[in-house]
Amino acid sequence: MVIYSKADIHVPISKIQHELKRIRSNWINHFNTAHYQGLWTVLPLRTPGGADSIIPDLGMADHYKDHPNMLLFPAIKQLIDEMHCETMSVRLLNLAAGAVIKQHCDAELAFEKGEARLHIPVHTNPDVAFYVNNDRVIMNEGECWYINANLPHRVTNDGHSDRIHLVIDCKVNPWLEHFILDSKIIAHAPDQNRDPELLKQMIAALKMHQTSHSFKMAAEFQNEYDDLIKSKA
Repeated sequence: MVIYSKADIHVPISKIQHELKRIRSNWINHFNTAHYQGLWTVLPLRTPGGADSIIPDLGMADHYKDHPNMLLFPAIKQLIDEMHCETMSVRLLNLAAGAVIKQHCDAELAFEKGEARLHIPVHTNPDVAFYVNNDRVIMNEGECWYINANLPHRVTNDGHSDRIHLVIDCKVNPWLEHFILDSKIIAHAPDQNRDPELLKQMIAALKMHQTSHSFKMAAEFQNEYDDLIKSKA
């Protein structure tokens, strides 16, 4: 299981920062108030049906469209158009100075389940602490990171400036798989944390991608699954 990976995707960060500098409104409070303290706001760019709400509508969950806010960010629009994978939700998330996102997990947002959440810091500072599965991940401005949102993750912004990330949820395909698996910076979950049933799901999901990388990982997980079953026999 991949915990996080730095994806070598080119990001026009200076253009995005320039566009963001002109935006003064349209931010809304994040709906999940139980998961944070302080100010955490959202600027939706691509939503179910292009609606204003950032809460997924089950009736439109498979029909993501650009929100009118996307017109304010041609550099982000170009970035999305140049990604050779299906994109779902796209938004800017602003974690204000002094704010905290409490530890939580998100459902179904994992590479092994066919969906990937990418984080691109637009503005950040050295006192932002982002943890995934208790590993601190240092993300610099303009970098693109995959994080396994199914795993426990939390963020604190102890700096004096806001932390703004561009967050993109994608469908995994061979193009995106290459950037995630071939990364020079990648972390996997320790073997002792494996659950046999989860391994079975991961193997099935990887085989569906039908690429050399996914078959290789599936074979490795299959060996691990077989060893776990033997050890419990």
